[in-house]
Amino acid sequence: MQTKAIYDSAAGTFTLEKGIWRGTFPIADLPKWLTFYRQQMQRYPAHAAQYAPDVEALEALTARLRDSDRKEQAAAAEVESG
Repeated sequence: MQTKAIYDSAAGTFTLEKGIWRGTFPIADLPKWLTFYRQQMQRYPAHAAQYAPDVEALEALTARLRDSDRKEQAAAAEVESG
């Protein structure tokens, strides 16, 4: 089953959606949830495949946010030096 991780910058939250389940959390908690799902995969290897889409979605969101932060920092550096 596919999992989606959606960032809401205005609210400062992210929503994790999987099937009919949905949970919205503060963006500051993203690392905590990624750690939780990684631990679930390790603790319950027989069910690791069920947690893999969650980890992938959260890792992808983390990467998107990291890339966005880098672009913002580069733009700010250009403004400062320009």
